[in-house]
Amino acid sequence: MDVLTGGLNQGNLLVTSALLIGLVLVSGRAKMLDKPGIIAAAALGFVVGGMGHWTWLLILLGFLLASHKATKWRFDEKMQRGMSESEDGHRSYGNVIANGGLPGLVAIFAFITEDWYNGIWMFSAAVAVAASDTFASEIGCLDDNVRMITTLKPCEAGLNGGFSPSGQKAAFLGSSMIAVLAFAAWMVANNGDDSMQVGLMKTAIVGIIGWLGCQMDSLLGAVFENRGYLTKGGVNGISITFGMLVMWAILSLELLL
Repeated sequence: MDVLTGGLNQGNLLVTSALLIGLVLVSGRAKMLDKPGIIAAAALGFVVGGMGHWTWLLILLGFLLASHKATKWRFDEKMQRGMSESEDGHRSYGNVIANGGLPGLVAIFAFITEDWYNGIWMFSAAVAVAASDTFASEIGCLDDNVRMITTLKPCEAGLNGGFSPSGQKAAFLGSSMIAVLAFAAWMVANNGDDSMQVGLMKTAIVGIIGWLGCQMDSLLGAVFENRGYLTKGGVNGISITFGMLVMWAILSLELLL
């Protein structure tokens, strides 16, 4: 039974199914997602694991668990400041789609082209942007030392386009976490037989792209979301697409070889 090859083969589907059962059980018990969110996450997880690879699903699950912990961090204080999206810290299907929809498309693209070799890095770059932005928002919102990214002038915490020292550190932590998970996934199923040096370089690029994507998210929020031209979901989508396309360009031009 082959568990190292991506796509709709028996081994990959078996491991993916087991992980999805765990996702449903843990999400419901820990109240990470509401019921529509669990359904959306399970569907997305099947696409990511079944059409991509089960290691990709582990990256996505790592993001889900870590973002839940970031959301619950100093949660009572966030509630008092009106900076929580829900009363108990759970995420909805909208959050699942906004952060996981484009990585899901990468999995579909990898399945159609049978290019899981490059797909893992494009997928990881997209998730790294989502993780970086989530960590920056959830942790940076409690830092009162906030400046607007377009003017560098002080602004109130929680305002679109604002950034803080703790938020920047959190953004780097989030993207680095996904990069480490991507490296582990690459180690499990290195279909391209990359050298360790190339694997480490691609891992570092994932972390950098994730952090840069968070900066783009802030810039788009300041310029467009605050003026009503984009929604939060639109800003997230553009930023995640940016990360995915930058990694695609690097891989296509073989800039890391």
